Amino acid sequence: MTDFLLIAFVILVAGVVAVPLASRLGLGSVLGYLLAGMALSPALNALGVDIEALQVFAEFGVVMMLFVIGLEIEPKKLWEMRGNLLGLGGGQVLLTTLGLAGIAMLAGNPWQTSLAIGLVLALSSTAIIIQSLSEKGLLKSEGGQSSFSVLLFQDVAVIPILAVLPLLAMPELVGLGAKADGAHGHGGFTITEGMPAWLAGLVTVGAVGAVFVIGNYLTRPIFRFIAAANLRELFTATALAFVIGIAILMSLVGLSPALGTFLAGVVLANSEYRHELESTIDPFKGLLLGLFFITVGAGIDFALAYEQAGEVIFWASVVIITKIAVLLLIARLAKIGPPAKWLFSLSLAQAGEFGFVLIAFAVANAVFDEPLADLLLLVVALTMLITPLLFILYDKVFAGKGGEQALEADKIDEDNPVIIAGRGRVGGIVDRMLQIAGYQTTVIDYDSSQLEIVRKFGFRTYFGDATRPDLLHAAGIENAKLLVVALDEREQIDKLVKYAAANFPNLHVTARAIDRNHVYDLWSYGCRDIIRETYDSSLRIGRSAFEALGMDRQQAQAASDAFEANDRAYMPEVAELYEVGVPFHENEPLIAKIKELRGKWDPILREQMKDILERGR
Repeated sequence: MTDFLLIAFVILVAGVVAVPLASRLGLGSVLGYLLAGMALSPALNALGVDIEALQVFAEFGVVMMLFVIGLEIEPKKLWEMRGNLLGLGGGQVLLTTLGLAGIAMLAGNPWQTSLAIGLVLALSSTAIIIQSLSEKGLLKSEGGQSSFSVLLFQDVAVIPILAVLPLLAMPELVGLGAKADGAHGHGGFTITEGMPAWLAGLVTVGAVGAVFVIGNYLTRPIFRFIAAANLRELFTATALAFVIGIAILMSLVGLSPALGTFLAGVVLANSEYRHELESTIDPFKGLLLGLFFITVGAGIDFALAYEQAGEVIFWASVVIITKIAVLLLIARLAKIGPPAKWLFSLSLAQAGEFGFVLIAFAVANAVFDEPLADLLLLVVALTMLITPLLFILYDKVFAGKGGEQALEADKIDEDNPVIIAGRGRVGGIVDRMLQIAGYQTTVIDYDSSQLEIVRKFGFRTYFGDATRPDLLHAAGIENAKLLVVALDEREQIDKLVKYAAANFPNLHVTARAIDRNHVYDLWSYGCRDIIRETYDSSLRIGRSAFEALGMDRQQAQAASDAFEANDRAYMPEVAELYEVGVPFHENEPLIAKIKELRGKWDPILREQMKDILERGR
């Protein structure tokens, strides 16, 4: 018991220390976990920890992650993605496999071994990519959705790859395979083993159908029954049992548990329990994913890596360069514009966690010998370790920038008094309000898929990056009266506000802020009309709460207005003490000022609220 607690304590402390440091340095949580694992490797080995077994357990975090993602994708949207799944995903797996197999053959490997190497290294890391895209708020961007389509296809492709690998067995290696296949549900007992192909296919289809039946017809009454008990821990246990049960079902028919739970999530995307399930599973998913990344770092064989450093670096470079080249080609054929094509190409450039599974499976089936397997394991680990650095490269070099192969921005032939940057869920409403009132607007958006949709409804929107000065000048920013910044990404909002405030002092800039900290950032850039995206809805919820507690509509509105006036009154004073780059909670003068203002304004606000209540009596 003590050994177990010591191991858990050491791993938790390593994550708690490494991840905040890595995040503070702009490296992201994934690289923080990987570095923590590398630092822990000697200690875990000294404690006799079976890192491979721990990794198999931790990979259930990937299963949970795919379930949570599925909850956010309705079946209709998944059907709409079918083109990307087959085109982007199928193209990537096929071309990458052929490219890497060709290079392996040039290096002197037999064609069977070369093809197996290509199949193993063609897959990418779902865990690292989805985690990194989610952290950066890029999962729903054009590049993020394209990457997700490829990852989903790869998850399905594991099934035929597992079927093909035994056919590539080398006669001289038969009987020497020693490593057991065991993660992602591809090891152990499967009910389809030994069945005729047609019967195994029927059983597999039946298992997938069972997932849809369970999701559509059984989950609601079960969760309704559990919810009636009013015990949060019982709901948590039921949610975990549901995910684990689906994973077991998929494993029994030889499918990926991650694929099965993703489909279950999609089925439940329209369920009234969706948000409750997501919030319940999310903490377990985060902890297990962190543990998975730590085990990847800890599993690196440093002695072997030192001995074969040159060869490991060479093959890791080959994998990354080949994948980037293939992905850029696919992005061009699919007309994915920058910076989405760079996000798409750089994010998928590594080998993935399925590689560990497939390499062990290949050894067990006499496809690889032990020395080649050990080399490939190091290559997979190194490419995964490099991936966070590729995301940093994207952020620093390609984010928000085009390239020679960039989709050209639309030619803007209007010179209107209002320019709206971004036509999403915020900019679209603002545009309609202004248009109906008789004001002419020029709307610019960089999401080509969103533009195709709004144009079908007759809304005119120009394709382009609104942070580009040349495009703003083409839109007539010198003569515009108002610029509405309604972009989704914080960095893009900051970039545009900085440029507009610095170069057009007579232009009124209304900017969307992500949160209160962002308000102060934008204030420091010179913007004075800042709207927090959740602020007005929060005030309306507060007003409804007042009414629910006995106030009439007039009293509730007056109380809401009093709170808003008080909040706005002290914000300029706080903004004067705000320092860009210094965390809000670490700015001692700012904290002191807020305490001072609360001591001054809260009693006044309480009196105002008291008067409002008394006037209603």
